[in-house]
Amino acid sequence: MNLQAHYLSLYNHAISVYKNDTYEVDNNIDSELDNRYGITLLIRPPKEIKAQISSFLNDLKRIESNQYFYPETDIHITVMSIISCYNDFNLSNINLEEYIAIIEKSLVDIASFNIQFKGLTASPSCLMIQGFLDDNTLKLIRNNLRNHFKNSNLEHSIDKRYAIQTAHSTIFRLRHNFNNKTDFINKIETYKTHNFGKFTVNQLELVYNDWYQRDAKVKTLHCFKL
Repeated sequence: MNLQAHYLSLYNHAISVYKNDTYEVDNNIDSELDNRYGITLLIRPPKEIKAQISSFLNDLKRIESNQYFYPETDIHITVMSIISCYNDFNLSNINLEEYIAIIEKSLVDIASFNIQFKGLTASPSCLMIQGFLDDNTLKLIRNNLRNHFKNSNLEHSIDKRYAIQTAHSTIFRLRHNFNNKTDFINKIETYKTHNFGKFTVNQLELVYNDWYQRDAKVKTLHCFKL
C-alpha cells in the first residue's frame, strides 16, 4: 500500500463531505446508554508528541469548541482490535491469560520500531494524525496476530470490520454539526503536512476499553516490552 496516497485519498474525500454537509456526527459520544466495550492492543505516543497534538487541538477548539477533542490520556495508535467493542462485552467472558499468551507468541523476536507523525488525514466524522513507518515491523506484528488468533478457538473480531493497515491516531470527532465550517477547514489545511514528531515504540499495551478509549473507562490488562 502507498500509505501517503491512501491518507491523501481519505483526506480529500473528507474535505468534500465537510464542504457539502454530508459529514457524519457521532451521536453515541454523549450517550449514557453506550455500553460498547472490547479489548485492544495499542501504542501510546510519548508525552512530547501528545503535547504537539494538544497544541493543534487547542487551535481547533477556538473554532469548533463543541466538538469532541481527545485528551492526551486517550491518544493512541491501534495495533489490533482483538475484540471490537460491542454492547455488554465483559472481561469475565474470556480467559485473559490465553490472550496474553497468544500476543506474547506473536511478539517473539520483534524489536522496537519507529513511527513518524506527520500531517493529517480524515474521515466523514473524524480527524487523524498520519503515522508513517521506517520498516515492516508493525505489519509483521499484525500478521502474526492474525495468524495466531485465527488458528485458535478464542473469541476475536480481527479484520471483521476492516483489515487495519495504517498507523494513524484519531484525535477529533464530530459530536455536533459545524458552527464554523470554513474556518475549521482552513485551519486543518494549515496543519495538513505539519510534523508532530518521531518516536520509538518499545512497548505495546493490551487494554479493556470503550469505543473512544476514554481514560476513565480503560483498564490496562498487560504491557508487552519489545
